[in-house]
Amino acid sequence: MTTSPVSIVGAGIGGPALAIALRRAGIDAVVYEASDSPRDNAGAFLNVAPNGLAVLRALGLNRRLDALGFRNDRLVFHNERGRVLAEVDVGGITVMRGELSAAIRKAAEDVGVRFAFGKALSSMVESDGHIVATFADGTRAEARCLVGADGIHSRTRYGHFADAPQPSYTGIINLGGTVQTDLPPTETTTHMVFGRRGFFGYAVRPGGETYWFSNFAQKEEPSHAASSDQSTDYRRQLLDVHEGDPPEITRILRAISQPIGRWPVYDIPSLPSWHHGAVCLMGDAAHAVGPHVGQGASLALEDAFVLAKCLRDGPDAPRAFSMFERLRRGRVEQVVKQSRRTGRQKAPSGWLGRRVRDAILPMFLKSSARSAHQLYQYAIDWEERVA
Repeated sequence: MTTSPVSIVGAGIGGPALAIALRRAGIDAVVYEASDSPRDNAGAFLNVAPNGLAVLRALGLNRRLDALGFRNDRLVFHNERGRVLAEVDVGGITVMRGELSAAIRKAAEDVGVRFAFGKALSSMVESDGHIVATFADGTRAEARCLVGADGIHSRTRYGHFADAPQPSYTGIINLGGTVQTDLPPTETTTHMVFGRRGFFGYAVRPGGETYWFSNFAQKEEPSHAASSDQSTDYRRQLLDVHEGDPPEITRILRAISQPIGRWPVYDIPSLPSWHHGAVCLMGDAAHAVGPHVGQGASLALEDAFVLAKCLRDGPDAPRAFSMFERLRRGRVEQVVKQSRRTGRQKAPSGWLGRRVRDAILPMFLKSSARSAHQLYQYAIDWEERVA
């Protein structure tokens, strides 16, 4: 039996960030992760927006950020013929998911946070003001509260929130990765293409390392089997999806020789509650958001910072969790809705639909950019007490 004030389930991005913030508040936590070892090569890449970067800096990760990813200052949107539809200033960095997770985990270890791997959550029992978690290997952990930061298919949510809805498949498939190409560098710009049958984004680094992704509609939900397969299978499908789109896309796809990551896009529009007794959900476990507005990691980081403040200032864990949900629910559910709206713009359409899209999309993107800038301005004052 391991005992600590807080048990955190999930060692991705949000869980270790929460552990760092809790240490700052003088609260010890142990992070439990189902995988047998750190997954520093998991996933493809993501964008950390200015609001997420602000949290990382507040957690003291400035030095580690300098070695991560590259600046992503501007998005240029094209139609299927290559015509520029809009340019949007964004800000933030593009980074490999595994590298970001590793940087936060190492920063947590530096301040004394303990990690336990190979701990797949099996059950939770709450009694006498404590929560006892049992893992698949038979070990147990006792704490005054437990936080599920274990992603969209959260074991914590499945095991402790019987009335919670299942994650909803949005009808979009996301594929992506990195590949070496001979395309010219795009500097701090990412190009986004509304193709005939799919949506494609890419950024080229000096030296030719190319970050790319493709989104396309698929009505039938894929199985939850492996998220990658033989690259030739997916590459052939991607070449068909993007046939007739700008030639840069074909050059990128033909350069691929490694397995391609594939992730069906899910979200959770709303849970009845994020907390129950001494158990609370955060990040994708509470409010999974699609990748279309680049906010998944940033919202998880915000959650970590706010939740640590609530546990610091709340009279007990259940009331701290209630404070946390009150402060966060309205903001994150708006982002989930915005991501769904943006994702629908990527769905394939006929010739007439594309022409209408090209006419109204610049206005839609400018409106989305204004919303994004408001989103980025979210600031959290660590010293301010939570009422």
